[in-house]
Amino acid sequence: MGVSFDSIEENANFAKCYRFPFQLLSDTSREIGMAYGACERKDDLYARRIAYVIDENGRIAQAHPKVDAKTYPHEQLGSL
Repeated sequence: MGVSFDSIEENANFAKCYRFPFQLLSDTSREIGMAYGACERKDDLYARRIAYVIDENGRIAQAHPKVDAKTYPHEQLGSL
């Protein structure tokens, strides 16, 4: 899944436009972003491009503090 600070409607349109095969969650309150280190404050306009790989037990298996949104998904899926 992905998380964005955009609204539900904006995320739905974005996911549809790019045919995402996964959910894109809306974090307008920045709570998820702050919890996972994508932002420092609730008034931050943008999130850092970070990624976490969550294992089948719901635990963080890998943390990637800086990713390129254009290449990371393909790189990560290729490493499985």
